[in-house]
Amino acid sequence: MDRALTRLALRLMEQRIPFVRATVVKMVGSVPAKEGATLLRTPTGDSFGTVGGAALEERVKEAAARALETHRGELLHFDLQAWKEGGLPSLCGGSVDVAVEYVPARPNLLLWGGGHVALAVARLLPALEVDYSVADDRPEWVSLDRFPEAERREVVSAEALWDRFEPSAFSHLYLLGYDARKDTEVLRHSLGKFSGQVGLIASAAKREHVFAELRRAGLSESELRRIRSPIGIDIRAETPSEIAVSVVGEVIRDHRAAEARAPPAEGDARVEAHDISAP
Repeated sequence: MDRALTRLALRLMEQRIPFVRATVVKMVGSVPAKEGATLLRTPTGDSFGTVGGAALEERVKEAAARALETHRGELLHFDLQAWKEGGLPSLCGGSVDVAVEYVPARPNLLLWGGGHVALAVARLLPALEVDYSVADDRPEWVSLDRFPEAERREVVSAEALWDRFEPSAFSHLYLLGYDARKDTEVLRHSLGKFSGQVGLIASAAKREHVFAELRRAGLSESELRRIRSPIGIDIRAETPSEIAVSVVGEVIRDHRAAEARAPPAEGDARVEAHDISAP
């Protein structure tokens, strides 16, 4: 892949835009492109680079569009021999193998509340190449020293969260806060604006209180069903570090399910977390 395409691929990854990369991985005889020739295709239908042009390139573009639809790559063989059954309408005479790779958008988390659980979650994410930002209305709990690898650290009120952040930039919103009233405000302002996964860390009593307040604020039952609470995969987690493992496991599951275009498994129990994210 040339440098321009490498920069474009990195930019798409940084912007969390899925794309397909098609690369010539093997060539035999006379062919229009050499090994390593690459084409990128985005969900808007735009293509960049080339694997050789003509009928070969059109077939590869079709495969790339299919990969964007199915979230699945494939290895394709093409004979550039018009006289051969199944060959492309080409007189080059050689053959090529093209690897079509689907590159999914990586998760991007917004953590509301910079307490103990948020800190434990944040420590696990860099190794998984999962980006995150953290927001809190307490400056001392969202500092650079506390979250050095966060993309953004914002001191912001619950009511103004989406004035500071762009909702479409995130795949998950986790409320790991310390105050039921403020968590309720974040949820009240989020469910109509944020389309990703929403998780609330809460005891049974807190969850009942928050949901009752949201109903009084006019939110519908369908909106409330979007809120995952308890959060995380059920591993009987108790400590902040254990809860973080269960939450990150949930993120990975969501990501893999999206890749496979299949919903998370029904009945996958989640941990009932106590309100331990505050100091």
